[in-house]
Amino acid sequence: MHHLFILFFATFSAAFMATVPPGLLNMNAAKVSVEKGKTNGIIFSIGVSTMIMLQATIAVYISRFLDNNPHVIAVLLKVATVVFAFFAVYFFWAAKRNKVSNPELVKISKKNSFLKGIGLAAVNLLTIPYYSGLNIMWNASGWIQFKVWDIAIFILAAGLGTFSVLYMYTIYFNKLEHKTNRFSKNSNYILSGLMVVLLVITLIRIIY
Repeated sequence: MHHLFILFFATFSAAFMATVPPGLLNMNAAKVSVEKGKTNGIIFSIGVSTMIMLQATIAVYISRFLDNNPHVIAVLLKVATVVFAFFAVYFFWAAKRNKVSNPELVKISKKNSFLKGIGLAAVNLLTIPYYSGLNIMWNASGWIQFKVWDIAIFILAAGLGTFSVLYMYTIYFNKLEHKTNRFSKNSNYILSGLMVVLLVITLIRIIY
């Protein structure tokens, strides 16, 4: 039972950090809140989080397949080192430039905020491999097993971690928008550090 608390905290933190940098989902959540009211912003955020949970579910079963095929994992671990190294440099470079991106904002009506949230989250194709990679690492660390409660906690933590950031953007955007530069820069440094940690863990797994 103790490992479930660790699993929840680790997955929640990973989902939270992945959603913090200004991007398509959180900036549109803020836009819906400003234009259509905070209630619609929250409904939009629930739609996004619902899709994230579905994608996390798919990721669990993909990682389960990979766990049953060690030769596939061996290849993916080598690919992962390149990916993590690339993103570590990318986020560090983005933080150094201190340039805030201007994500595309879409028109969202009051009637279909929930569906728009689901739709926008669905086009983010990196979510499934991200959570699949997390699942593999948590499994290697002994934090997760392919059991009902473990899977449920993983999926719930992914959804809640995402929703908590979107909720902040929805409720506190007026306060955050004046600090976006510093906010984005610091989050990019943190993400760069996280990629370095993941790179080191992956290299250790390859060597040993």
